[in-house]
Amino acid sequence: GAVVMAAQGVMFDLDGTLILSDRQLGQYRLLPHAVEVLEHLQARGVPFLALTNGSAYPARAQAPRLAALGLPITPDNLYTPNSVAAQLFAARGAKRVMVLGTSGVRDALEELGTATCAPSDAGADAVYVAWHPDCTMSDIHAACSAVLDGAALYTASDVPFFATQSGPAFGYSCAIAGAIHRVTGVDAEVTGKPSLHALDYVAARLGVPREGVVVVGDDPRVEIEMARAGGALGIGVTTGTTSAAGWAAQDPHRAPHHVIDRLDQLLPLLTQD
Repeated sequence: GAVVMAAQGVMFDLDGTLILSDRQLGQYRLLPHAVEVLEHLQARGVPFLALTNGSAYPARAQAPRLAALGLPITPDNLYTPNSVAAQLFAARGAKRVMVLGTSGVRDALEELGTATCAPSDAGADAVYVAWHPDCTMSDIHAACSAVLDGAALYTASDVPFFATQSGPAFGYSCAIAGAIHRVTGVDAEVTGKPSLHALDYVAARLGVPREGVVVVGDDPRVEIEMARAGGALGIGVTTGTTSAAGWAAQDPHRAPHHVIDRLDQLLPLLTQD
């Protein structure tokens, strides 16, 4: 039989795992059993949270839209790479962070105590690349100049594509950080999944050790790579970017401990016994 896991705490991905967004990120569609599974965990007192690699909106803006679908998601159990980044900036003493992202990204960081500036402003000691569909060459130039002057480089996500209702959508952060790397030779440090910064953040929020986190997601390079690297348990779903055959073909560092076709197949795996 399957290995059963002590259900200490569960982290869910959003896109491709609990929901599918449209490409404009304006509309969400629930995936089957998402509400039922979260409500079941809630009833059993198992802590859970959602961590998306999407950085476009602060949690307080996104959570009500998920709650409107019936998901028991609040700003207190929804996190983004911005949440992780703000904690990292504070820990590393970053005083002024140049944000290549939407106003939603800057709002999220400012709410979390990070002083931000636009690419047109000088004097940043860190550069943060996030959801930035309107990125211009002057933004990239400004970021490169700051990095060449010694600013640390971070990115919300390094994932080229993510699952939507109409198929894979382009990950802007990945492309923009790639351009900055090409010019400066500096690799961006990832704040979202699969970084261990993200897993440590999740474990702390759930109040469990890394190895007590069950990570549920649709992308081997994102959720499962993070789970494997950090000693957590990885559950792959086939409702997003990866098919059952795709999961079966993964290298060990991206191979899930289990693959499920429907979210409710998670529940029998999480025993308290």
